[in-house]
Amino acid sequence: MMSIGFLELNSIAKGVEVADIVLKTADVSMLFAKAGCPGKYYILFCGEVAAVQASIDAGKATGDSFIVDDCVIPNIDGQVIRAINLSNVPERYQAIGVMEFYSVTASVYGADAAVKAADVDLIEVRLGTGIGGKSFVVLTGEVAAVREAVACGIHTPNAEGMLVDSVVIPSPHPELLETLL
Repeated sequence: MMSIGFLELNSIAKGVEVADIVLKTADVSMLFAKAGCPGKYYILFCGEVAAVQASIDAGKATGDSFIVDDCVIPNIDGQVIRAINLSNVPERYQAIGVMEFYSVTASVYGADAAVKAADVDLIEVRLGTGIGGKSFVVLTGEVAAVREAVACGIHTPNAEGMLVDSVVIPSPHPELLETLL
């Protein structure tokens, strides 16, 4: 079963070192490793649960006091990984839902809860770089499904207190859809 591991550090140099340790420790694949605002370093990787946990443990040991946040999300929906990599292309676009969070992990938890709650397709999961450390999720589907998915995504216990805002747009203008692709 696929899982995701996440580490957030408050040092870019230490983050690069931790990213190397994460990859050398177990059979995991890097999804995302880069500097973000304000001077943090984010590492997101995937693999089998035991491998991800081993890499998290090694990363935390190496990162020590520079670790700000960490988590392992087991049984992640494959859409979440594809949307993080901007490779999830829905066959059609209907209503649009957007969930905006103060934290990278909250957006990943929210995206996973949303796609497991309703028949929706993720368009994008944007993780904290270039947008002041915030993250957001964009999804599409029938109006009722999008409403349900957003409601579940913003109320997952792991995103508690991290929500900035959310919206559901039942009939988005075609030009708006083009900007989201």
